[in-house]
Amino acid sequence: MRYQVRTKKGQYWYYKLQALEAIFPTGQGGNKLSKYKHLGKAGSPAHIDAVLQVASRNQIDELQRAINSLSDSWLEVVFATVKEDKKAESK
Repeated sequence: MRYQVRTKKGQYWYYKLQALEAIFPTGQGGNKLSKYKHLGKAGSPAHIDAVLQVASRNQIDELQRAINSLSDSWLEVVFATVKEDKKAESK
C-alpha cells in the first residue's frame, strides 16, 4: 500500500504492508503485533524486499491453485473411469 505524507517542504510517498490481522512485530519489542509494516520510500531495501516477498507469495498462490485444479480434474477422471467399469461389469 502506498500513502502520501505532506510537509512544508513538499509531499512524499511511502509504502507499507497491510494485513487483515495483526501479524507484523512492532518495533517496540515485546510480543505486540501490528496490522502494518512501514517500508519507507520506493527503492529502499525494506521496500524492495517486501515487493520480492509479495511476488513470491503470489507465485506460490498461483501454483497452489494450479495444483488444486489438476487434483480436481484427476479425481473427475478417476471417478468417471470407475463408473464406466461398474457399468461394463453389470452388463
